Amino acid sequence: MVRDVNRVQRKRDERVRRIVATAAELFGERGYDGTALEDVAERLDVTKGSLYYYFAGKDELAAAAIETLGSDWTARLEEMPATGPSAERLRALLREHIAIAVREYPAALRLFLVPDSWPDALRARIRELRARHDLVFRRVIREGVAAGELAVVDEDATLQALHAAMSQAPLWCSHLAGDAQDRAMDDLADTLMKLVRA
Repeated sequence: MVRDVNRVQRKRDERVRRIVATAAELFGERGYDGTALEDVAERLDVTKGSLYYYFAGKDELAAAAIETLGSDWTARLEEMPATGPSAERLRALLREHIAIAVREYPAALRLFLVPDSWPDALRARIRELRARHDLVFRRVIREGVAAGELAVVDEDATLQALHAAMSQAPLWCSHLAGDAQDRAMDDLADTLMKLVRA
């Protein structure tokens, strides 16, 4: 009996993950106003009514997409090693961020780049998640500057430049495969490190 309950729960969780990932992709491609529940249902090849089984409406689905994407992405970066030279850690963070953007969330990244087009409550949460995400990079940059490994003209401008370039990574790297894609992602991470090397 317990095995059946666990199996049903796993299937439900997987369905929810697929719905949220698809919604995040569509919101990233089309923005909040340009995405309807019908679009999500169509891409998933399910009925709109089946989405209501899991989410009360568009706002709830958008909130789940933002929360899942923002929390998952940042948590993965936060789990990276926090010891060693700051320059090596920053390069590893850049490379991991680029890989996640290219391989897992190519369109969804834009959810966090244009928060002003979202309803107020969702916009506030996007800003909170983005601040948490930025803090991962900010800490390493500060440590590197203090240690003399890194140099920046302005911390905020540096973070903006790094994230702007990383947001383009899917355009630059997604059409490549295998070793070519890995080299392109490495090249981008190395190029971005030139912005901050002491």
